[in-house]
Amino acid sequence: PKVRINPGNYADKKKFQKFEISDTEYNNEIERVYNRFSPLVKICKKNGTVMRIGTNHGSLSDRIMNRYGDTPLGMVESALEFIRMCEDHKFYDIVLSMKSSNPIIMVNAYRLLVNKMINENMNYPLHLGVTEAGDGVEGRVKSALGIGTLLEDGIGDTIRVSLSDDPIKEIKIGNEILKSLNLRNRGVKIISCPSCARQAFQVIDTVKILENKLSHIKTPITLSVIGCVVNGPGESALTDIGITGGGKGSNMLYLSGVKTEKVLTEDIISKVVSLVEKKASEIKNT
Repeated sequence: PKVRINPGNYADKKKFQKFEISDTEYNNEIERVYNRFSPLVKICKKNGTVMRIGTNHGSLSDRIMNRYGDTPLGMVESALEFIRMCEDHKFYDIVLSMKSSNPIIMVNAYRLLVNKMINENMNYPLHLGVTEAGDGVEGRVKSALGIGTLLEDGIGDTIRVSLSDDPIKEIKIGNEILKSLNLRNRGVKIISCPSCARQAFQVIDTVKILENKLSHIKTPITLSVIGCVVNGPGESALTDIGITGGGKGSNMLYLSGVKTEKVLTEDIISKVVSLVEKKASEIKNT
């Protein structure tokens, strides 16, 4: 089991007030929060419950805002205060997150957190996510930018794509982020070209149909769908199965980078699906 607390509002109420706070007053506030937070820490420790300390850029406390500002540093210090309280109780079953709707702030906060943890000899797993990313293209781009950048840095243990959409779509986007970084090798990875005048068949429509018909495949297979001979042979040489557009509705099929046979445009879908399923079965049985 796991519980999540937000350091910004667990024991503080955000009133959007500006004020000067002395070191003594600040430390008194920390002690107040400690007394409020400690019972939960003790319960989690007793029951073996993991705690995620999840800082949210949009809900930093007034105390943090007035000392550190609306910054990645404020997000990090907000979490570190609660980590130190946990460690004071010798409780270390902690996961951390630094979420923001702005992927740049999110990336900077996680990077800063990692540096701070190194300096303080801390080592806790990180849950990555761009919160309140929105819907449609914007939400997907924000998530891919923020999560993907950190994963490429080697930062992050779990991820959550947050969209104003069906949660199933969140999982799909998350999987695609992992696949694009070669961190998850599962399912069919399709390499396809954009629309252009050289295409010998409708690549976009073909890819959409193939994605749907091959969604049940879990075995890692690479598939290239390229509409012309300019880039097709090169891409096909790098994939398990490749189809390259040719003239007069006659397209070239590649298997493991080798030219195999010509395929009529109307037969591309059925031929590729059959070959992918056959390849998946062969890999599974080896």
